[in-house]
This record gives sequence, C-alpha cells and structure tokens, in this order.
Amino acid sequence: MDRVKLLAARYRAATDRPYFATALYALSIVPSSAIPTMGVDPHWRCYVSPEFVAATPVPELAAVWIHEVAHLLRDHHARADRLPAADQRDRLRVNIAQDCEINDDLIADRLPLPSTRLEPRMFGLPPGRLFEEYVPQLPPQSHTLDCGSGAHGHPSPWDAADGPARIGPVEAEALRRHTAEAMRAHLRGRGVLPEGWQRWAEQVLEPTVDWRRMLAGAVREAVAWAGGAIDYTYRRPSRRAQALRGVVLPSLRRPLPRVAIVVDTSGSMGEPELASALAEVTGVLREVGVRGNRVSVLACDADVHAVSRVTAVEQVTLAGGGGTDMRVGITAALSDRPNVVIVLTDGHTPWPDEPASCRLIAALIGSDPPEPPSWAETVRIPL
Repeated sequence: MDRVKLLAARYRAATDRPYFATALYALSIVPSSAIPTMGVDPHWRCYVSPEFVAATPVPELAAVWIHEVAHLLRDHHARADRLPAADQRDRLRVNIAQDCEINDDLIADRLPLPSTRLEPRMFGLPPGRLFEEYVPQLPPQSHTLDCGSGAHGHPSPWDAADGPARIGPVEAEALRRHTAEAMRAHLRGRGVLPEGWQRWAEQVLEPTVDWRRMLAGAVREAVAWAGGAIDYTYRRPSRRAQALRGVVLPSLRRPLPRVAIVVDTSGSMGEPELASALAEVTGVLREVGVRGNRVSVLACDADVHAVSRVTAVEQVTLAGGGGTDMRVGITAALSDRPNVVIVLTDGHTPWPDEPASCRLIAALIGSDPPEPPSWAETVRIPL
C-alpha cells in the first residue's frame, strides 16, 4: 500500500479542517484487501484497501478520511443499535442512510468526495436530517457499500481480532467532545461550518436531557425513601402476638408514597399546553408506580382553585387565569404531607424562601423560563 499517499491525504484533511485533526490522528490504520474502499470499526481502527488508495487522488482521499471519522464522531454504530430490529438487520440500508447524513454536510463544506458518493437528493430525500429519519424512507438497495462495523454496527469480514490498540468508549467520548470544542472555537474565530456539524457540536457540548427520564428518576428516588420509611401501628396486630397471651404487639407499617402536583393556571399559561404537560407527568407517575388516590392535583394561580385526587387526567379541573403565586399552591399541597411536590409552571412566579419539607421538583414549561431557587430540583419540559 502507498502509505505515504494515504498519510499525505490525512495530513491534508487535518490541515484544511484542523478541528478534525485529533480525531483523524486517533485512527489506527489497518491495510486490508478485503475491504472495497475504506471503513472503520467501533474501536477507531480504519481499514484501508491498497487498491483504493492507488486509484484515488489525494484530495478525494482526504475527504474520505473525514467521511470515515464522521461515522465514529457521530456514534453511528451505537445509534444503529437503537433502531427497530427489522431496520437493524438491513445493514446496507442503514449504511446508506448514514452516508446521506454525513455527505450532506461534507458536500456543503465543498469537500471533493469520490463520484460514487451517496447523498439524500439521489433518493428524493430532504437534506439536513439524521440517518434514523432516512432509513424508513429508503427502498431496498443493491449497493455494495460497507463503511464497516463502526458505521452500521454489524461485524465486517475484515474486522481484526487483534492488531492496533483499541480505543474504548470513554476515550471515544473524549475525542468527540474535543472535536466539538474545536468546532466551537472555529466558529468563534468567525470560521464557517455546515449546519449539521454545528448541531452535532451543540448536542455534544450541551446535550438535550430527556425530562421524562429525569422526572421519573427524581420521583423513584423519593418513592424509595418513602418506601423505606417503616413505623409501628396497632391497627393490625403483629402475628407474633399469638405467642404472648394478653399482650398486643404492633406490626410494622410501610407507608405508601403520595405525590402532589401543583399546576400553574395563571393567565400566562395556555390550557392546551398545561393539559398536555399534565398528561405527560401523570404518565411518568404511572410508570414509577404512583397512581390512584396517592396523586393529588392543585390548580393554582394566585390562589388555589381546585384540589383533586385523580385516577385520570380527565378528572382534573384547570381553573384559574389570574396572577401567579405558586407559594400558595405549595403551602396547600404540603398540608397533605406528600412525599413529593411537582410544580408545573412557566417559572414566572415567586417561590418559598426556604426548602419545602419534602422533595420539590420544579417542572418548568416552555423555552427559557426563569430559574427557580437552587434548592428546588429542576426539570425542563419543552413545548
């Protein structure tokens, strides 16, 4: 293999687009005649066909270097594992969709990809989408394309059992973050990046957190604390009392957790959005195992207008429409001694001066709401 030519192409790719340099030089090179062109595995090893290197000009080789490292930077093999099982089995279609996602940005960046490149317009697909959106829209294909297990996630014939050192998940994530930070610095220096790479860098540096998972985790923890609280009760005598005539022994009682949801029904909150958010939150509570008469809902603007113990969202009355003071609703909710209080609000409200006597979760609805007090747990619910 013409290793000098291959390395010159990588040097050109790293020089022209220095934010990729660290990732490019992290790739180990494995020559292989089994691969048609170039491909990667999840361990950041790049398999290269000597024949492909000989037949491809340096500028195009440089673009292919960036294409292959993009599969790893965008974590394509892990994302492919989360596709529906039927789509996962069609690795060719998955690989084509992944190439459409990548090449869309490389073409916008004026990289001279080989003429065999694939892009969304060739399949009548819109540009700027993720490969997960492209896969269901692609018809069955007859291409021999294979960018390796680092793309579609299936073992490839050329994957090496040993050879160059592997890069593990922690180091790979560090490489992604370093590349994203280099892209951000490039933009601050008035450089230009395709929109797809900009979105990718933002997601790596400021990932979007699934608020449902956060809320479920917070509620589960509070429920676990409540479930662990044990006290004695005489309402049900202990079974051990049978062995002691004339003595009544108490039994142990494990209290059931209760959740109060305070809903901001002030004039700044739209009822359709509130109903949607409330349905989502009660769905999370059902998943956690809190339901029925253990959930109370308080509709509150500057005063508490309705209190309901609900088994379905349809039973809730979202009355209000005036000013905003969630302190009133929180105080009313605490009178029932819940284990968790969830406040659904846009954040434009005064808050209590001190932490609540139980766990309080501020579920902030909408974009860019004001911050609640630092002692409140915060979950952001986009609309």
